[in-house]
Amino acid sequence: MSEQKKLKNRWLIAASAVGIHISIGSVYAYSVMTNPVKDIFDVDGSVIKWAFKIAILLLGLSAAFLGRWVEKVGPKVSGTTAGLFYGLGILGSGLAVQFGQLWLFYLCYGVIGGIGLGLGYITPVSTLVKWFPDRRGLATGMAIMGFGFAALIFGPVMQSLFDAVGVSNAFYILGAIYMVLILVSARYIERPPEGYMPEGFKPGEGKTIKADLANITANEALRTPRFYYIWIMMFINIACGIAVISAASPMMQEKLNYTPMEAAAIVGLIGVFNGVGRIMWSTLSDYLGRANTYIIFFGFQILAFWFLPQISMELAFLVILFTVITMYGGGFATLPAFLGDLFGTKQLGAIHGMVLSAWALAGVVGPTIYDEVKNATGSLDATLAVFAGLFIVALIVSLLMKRTIVLSYRKINKGLKFA
Repeated sequence: MSEQKKLKNRWLIAASAVGIHISIGSVYAYSVMTNPVKDIFDVDGSVIKWAFKIAILLLGLSAAFLGRWVEKVGPKVSGTTAGLFYGLGILGSGLAVQFGQLWLFYLCYGVIGGIGLGLGYITPVSTLVKWFPDRRGLATGMAIMGFGFAALIFGPVMQSLFDAVGVSNAFYILGAIYMVLILVSARYIERPPEGYMPEGFKPGEGKTIKADLANITANEALRTPRFYYIWIMMFINIACGIAVISAASPMMQEKLNYTPMEAAAIVGLIGVFNGVGRIMWSTLSDYLGRANTYIIFFGFQILAFWFLPQISMELAFLVILFTVITMYGGGFATLPAFLGDLFGTKQLGAIHGMVLSAWALAGVVGPTIYDEVKNATGSLDATLAVFAGLFIVALIVSLLMKRTIVLSYRKINKGLKFA
């Protein structure tokens, strides 16, 4: 009983995870800074967008290559490291703007900030899955929800700071805020004791909890087809979603004739639906099944990306756009629970990091496809049609994943051993 009293409150652990993710999630408000920063460097917006692409690339690479290190040192150390990298990256971006050095902006925002993004992203996730064995989808959704909601907070804040104190000073203020918030949050996070179960939770009683398909290491996961199925699914969902997010502010100004401040408000609303989708879809996945949830995502988005440019009614356009954004966020939030189902929690952080290498590639490929097709054709229809085609591939892969899961559970039910 005394041991139980020494345990930290798992809901405060979740709140600390949100604190980390809501800070690093400010990267999703990047489109708000595109126009002010490009004017300072006197370059095209697509040139400035490369800092965002590099940041997402480094996010995925650092998550992939440092996942084992995060598992080894624990969430407190990795969270603190994330806060230092991300905070210094944003502060350095202010210096780059102040002195007009584009290469320094790429280095600070893209490389240094990107490493902080990757470490901060994976740090709380495997820890939360272990604290919430009874509610995996809800737990990971809570943390990753913060990443999505960040644009709601920081999109308008960025625009206001740019107008009030100038671009470089805005970066200094934001960098200090992010660093403090991440460092304070990282102080509270820790793993639960081995074999932890929430009070009153008994697996097998009440709601049926399916057994994990395996409990294997990261290296063993790499040898399974399921790893590559989910990698492809995530790559396509991220590439298409992030292309729209990275172009959101200019797209709203072009498509709906919004002012920069109105477009920044839409970026904020994108953050709302990104965050709502993370908690909503990850929680629903506890009931729908993870594979079924992704099948729903891809089926809807094939139609959405095909028909979206043809919709002239403002409200209908925004409703479909925001629904797509919920599914983009939901894909991230459902992922850790899905990986736990597929591979167990033995090295979940490392496996999660390796799958996020899809984010690294998608963060470059998605916005680049958008820019290249849009510049070549001048047509939003043609641009989004390319993404609709990619979602057809994702749907096929998700159906293959569903088939392997069904077959595996049949083998489990027959008491057979499988790889």
